Amino acid sequence: MKTGTIYLVGAGPGDPDLLTLRAARLIESARLIVHDGLVDPAILAMAHRDARLVSVAKSRSKHTLPQDQINALLVREALAGHDVVRLKGGDPFIFGRGGEEMEAAQAAGLACEVVPGISAANGAAAASGIALTHREDASIVSFVAGQCKGLADQDWAGLAGKGRTLVIYMGVKTAPQIAEKLMADGLAPDMPLAVVENACRPEMRVLRGPLAGLPEMVERHAVKSPALIIIGTVTARADAALARVLEETVS
Repeated sequence: MKTGTIYLVGAGPGDPDLLTLRAARLIESARLIVHDGLVDPAILAMAHRDARLVSVAKSRSKHTLPQDQINALLVREALAGHDVVRLKGGDPFIFGRGGEEMEAAQAAGLACEVVPGISAANGAAAASGIALTHREDASIVSFVAGQCKGLADQDWAGLAGKGRTLVIYMGVKTAPQIAEKLMADGLAPDMPLAVVENACRPEMRVLRGPLAGLPEMVERHAVKSPALIIIGTVTARADAALARVLEETVS
């Protein structure tokens, strides 16, 4: 019996216009799409009318399916002869567990193709006018997950500060611990940051402030996932550039 192919497809940060051509074509032609909760409804609406859509949405407090069962689902469907589009927000290989799913496919002897997507970090930065690198401010960018097990024990020293930008995924719920951890590692309380919620979507919000004020900002504005925290002087540069534009427009 002919087996199917598993496609690990990045859906980008939300806007359907930011899909790669390969991703759009696969979504439009697929008969089975297994998607996570960060895929925008507008992207799912692109699916073929006969496509079967299977949600494996995850949240911090509830998992529809544990990861091993998602792996098993993908393998089972492909072994049954179905091509499977595994659709993920952002990029499959940046905090998307695409590596685990690829390993499961390979262990079962199945063909697996990875279709990269615009990462949440790239999308959020572009949409909010924040250059993650800048010749005068940052030549290093680091990505970390803000809700990993053992967060307090992780060594983030040197990931943020002069000449560096730190992008934190999944950090809304642990904002107090993140701020405390970074300041304990020596980062100045007044280090500028931005919180980008629902990047590249109509309801996007960009909140800015100092590191010490991060927990209060998240609570006061009721920030919800998906949201990224971008820490570094590049966020203040974006503010200054916007202020200059507004001043020139008024004058």
